[in-house]
Amino acid sequence: MNPSEHSMEQGISQQNFKRTSCATVLTLAYQSLGAVYGDLSTSPLYVYKTTFSGKLSLKEDDEEIFGVLSFIFWTFTIVTLFKYVFIVMSADDNGEGGTFALYSLLCRNARLSTLPNQQPTDEKLSTYATEDSADTWQSSLLRLFLEKHPGIRKGLLVFVLLGTCMAIGDGVITPAISVLAAVSGVKVKISELHDNYVIMVSCVILVGLFSIQHHGTHRVAFLFAPVVATWLLCISGIGVYNIFYWNPKIYRALSPVYMVKFIKTTGIEGWLSLGGVVLSITGVETMFANLGHFSALPIKIAFTCIVYPCLILAYMGEAAFLTRHHEDIQRSFYKAIPEPVFWPVFIVATFAAILRSQAVISATFSIISQCHALNCFPSVKIIHTSTRIYGQIYIPEVNWILMCFCLAITIGLRDTNMIGHAYGLAITTIMFVTTFLMTLVIVIVWKQGIIKAITFLLLFGSIELLYISACICKVPEGGWISLVLCFIFMCIMYTWNYGTMKKQQFDVENKVSMNRMLSMGPSLGMVRVPGVGLMYSNLASGFPAMFGHFVTNLPAFHQVLVFVCVKSVQVPRVSETERLVISRVSSKELGMFHCIVRYGYMDIQQEKYNFENKLISAIIQFVESEESIAEPTRELSANDGNSNVEELGVSLSQNTFDESCCEENLFPSSCVLQVMVNGDDHIEKSFYKDESMQIMKAKEFGVTYILGHSLARANNSSSFLKKFAIDIVFAFLSKNCRESDAVLDVPHTSLLEVGMTYYV
Repeated sequence: MNPSEHSMEQGISQQNFKRTSCATVLTLAYQSLGAVYGDLSTSPLYVYKTTFSGKLSLKEDDEEIFGVLSFIFWTFTIVTLFKYVFIVMSADDNGEGGTFALYSLLCRNARLSTLPNQQPTDEKLSTYATEDSADTWQSSLLRLFLEKHPGIRKGLLVFVLLGTCMAIGDGVITPAISVLAAVSGVKVKISELHDNYVIMVSCVILVGLFSIQHHGTHRVAFLFAPVVATWLLCISGIGVYNIFYWNPKIYRALSPVYMVKFIKTTGIEGWLSLGGVVLSITGVETMFANLGHFSALPIKIAFTCIVYPCLILAYMGEAAFLTRHHEDIQRSFYKAIPEPVFWPVFIVATFAAILRSQAVISATFSIISQCHALNCFPSVKIIHTSTRIYGQIYIPEVNWILMCFCLAITIGLRDTNMIGHAYGLAITTIMFVTTFLMTLVIVIVWKQGIIKAITFLLLFGSIELLYISACICKVPEGGWISLVLCFIFMCIMYTWNYGTMKKQQFDVENKVSMNRMLSMGPSLGMVRVPGVGLMYSNLASGFPAMFGHFVTNLPAFHQVLVFVCVKSVQVPRVSETERLVISRVSSKELGMFHCIVRYGYMDIQQEKYNFENKLISAIIQFVESEESIAEPTRELSANDGNSNVEELGVSLSQNTFDESCCEENLFPSSCVLQVMVNGDDHIEKSFYKDESMQIMKAKEFGVTYILGHSLARANNSSSFLKKFAIDIVFAFLSKNCRESDAVLDVPHTSLLEVGMTYYV
C-alpha cells in the first residue's frame, strides 16, 4: 500500500499532517472530490428548476435570471467559502468535524455534557485536551452561565439533536432527489416517455442502491473521485461553452446590485424563490463532517482549486442559456447540454447521483452510530464492512427504513421541485445549528471576544434565517416532509435519551452499599463459586441494584467478580491503550474489581477481539503493578461511607498506572465475607503472585457474563405524557432494539440475565 492510500484509509492527524508530502496532500485533495463533494457538485441538476417552480416569471430584460445567479454566486461564496472553508473547518475536534465535533468541544471546555459516569480520570485522555489559553471574562461568564443552568444544557442537546434529525432526514431526501433529477433528464430526448416510467426506473435504482449497502462503500470508493472529477469537468466545460455561445455578458450578474434589483422587482415571489437558491450549497455540511477522513488542507485545496470554479462556471453557463430560452426553465440543465455530448453527460450525471446517494447513506449510518454513543438512539446491529478502513459500517435496520422512506417520497411526490423544498428546509436548519454552535465555540473554546462571536452570528445567521423563512413558506408544497421526518427521529431520540437517563438515575439512587452487602452476608449464607463473573453495570462506581437483587435471590457469586461499565466519553476516539480503567473494589481478599470500558463518539462500541482475555490480562497487570506502589494514597470517603475502592488507571502499552483516590472503611470482623484490615501497607510480593495465579485458575473454570434485563415503568402518579413516553414508546424501543448480549457478542452458554423492574 502506497503512502497516499494509507493516508486515505487512516486519515491524517493534525500533528502528522505537517510531515506529509505535497504529493500525498494533492492525492488526498483529488480523492476528497468523490467522498466530500459528490453532494455539492450535483446540485446544478435541480437548482434553477426548483427556484423558478413557483409563480416567479421571466421577463424580457432577464433581471430575474441575473438576480438568481447573483444570489447563487454570493451565497456560494459567503456561506461555503468564507464560513465553512475559512472559519468552521478550523474548529475541529482532534481532526474530526461535524455537529457532534462542535458539541464535543463545548462539552469539554464548558462541562455541558449530559453523559453519565463522567470522571476526572477521563480528562487525562490524550484526546481530551482543551485550549491552554487563559479564559477571558466573556468566556468565563458564558461558561459559568451554562454550567449553572441544567435546563440550558438540555436545551442545547435538543438543539443539536434537531440538526442531527434534519441530517438523518437528508439521508432520506438526497437519494430521492438525486436519482429522480438525473433519470428525468431522459425526457429531454424522449419527450413522449410517461412520468410513471421515470418513477419506476428511479425506484429500481434506489432499491438496488440500498440493497448493496451491506457490501460497504469501500468496494466502489475507487469510482468516487474519477466520476465526480469527470462530472465537474463536464459541467464546467459546458458552462464555458454556454457563456460564450449564448450570453458572454452573464458575468455582470456577479454584481450584488442584481440581488437588490431582484428583490425589489419580484417582491414576495422573489423571496419565496430563495428556497430553491439555497439548494446550490447543499453538501457544505458533508464537507465539514468528512474532515476526519482527509483533514482540512486537502479539502480546502480541492474546493478552492476545482469545485468552486467548476460549479460557478456551471451556474453561469446555465443562466446564459436561460437568457435565450425562457421556455425551457423547468428542464434547463439538460437542455443546455450540446447535442453531441448529451448522452455521455447523462450517463455521468446518473453515476454521480448514485455515488452521491451512496456517500450520504454511509454518512447517515455514521450519524446513527454517534447518536447511540451519546445515549440518543437505541442499540442497533452495526456491521463493519471493511477490515482496513475504520468507520465503514452498515446498519441493516436503518438501511431498510431509509429505503422505505425514500421510495415513499419518490412515489408520493413524483416531483423534484417538491422534494427540493423539503431538502432546502433540512439543509438550512443544519447550517443554522452549526452557526449557533460555532458562535459558542468562538467565545468558550477559542477565547475570542463577544463582538467577534456576535458578528459571526449576525452575518451568517441572518443569511441562513432568510433562507429558512423562505423554505418554511414552502412547507405546504413539500417542505412538510422534512418536518415529519425530523419529528419522527426526534421523538425516538429524545424518548430514548430520557428513558436511559431515568434508568441511570434509578441505578445511582438505588446502588447497594458495601456495608449493606457485608451485613447481608451472614443471613444469606453467601458463598463463592469457582470462575470469573463479569457483571455489566451502568455505574462507574459502587454496586448496582442488580447485584443486590442477584445475591438476595441467589446468595453466591464468583471467586473473581468484575463489575464492567461500558461508557462513552465526550471525545471522538479513545485509543486501545487508554480503553480500560481497572480498579479494586474493597480489600484485596475479596477478589472484586471494577473495569470501565471507555469509547469516543466516533468509536464503534463493538469489540472485535476476545474481550474477556484482554480484560483478564489487564486485571493481572493491575494486580502485579500494585506492588510497585509503596504507599497508596488513602482517603476517608465523606460521601457515602460504604465502599473501599482503590482505583488505578491502566495503560496497557506502557504498563503504567495512575493512582486515583481510594476509600477505606472498617468492616465487621464477624462477617461471613472475611475482610481483614490491618494497618500494614507493605504487602508481600508473593501475595500478588498468588492472586495472579488465582485469577488465572478462576479463568480456567470459565467466564460468566451477568447482564441486567430491566423493564421500565412510569410511576402511577406520573403524567399521561410521561406514561405514554415510558410505558409505550420507550418500552417498544427497548423490546425491539438489539439486546445487550448481542451487542457484546456474549455466548449464550456463558450468559446469566438478571431481571428487574424499575419505576421512574
